[in-house]
Amino acid sequence: MRLDKYLKVSRLIKRRTAANTACDNGLVSVNGRPARASYEVKAGDQISMQFGARTVMVEVLAVQETVRQGDILYREIR
Repeated sequence: MRLDKYLKVSRLIKRRTAANTACDNGLVSVNGRPARASYEVKAGDQISMQFGARTVMVEVLAVQETVRQGDILYREIR
């Protein structure tokens, strides 16, 4: 699954266009490297996102096209 779609499906970012913009501006990195919106996310990847002065790091646990309430796709590292 594409990174921008994963960020939206997992509800880390509300809109896919906002996720795409964040990737284009270098605010999202995967496994320590800046990532493009087209990066293919897989289980075990570590995603780091900058929201102003705050940095959120998560580990991808699962990649699913559809998500129901209660499904856990990631865990927060820091």
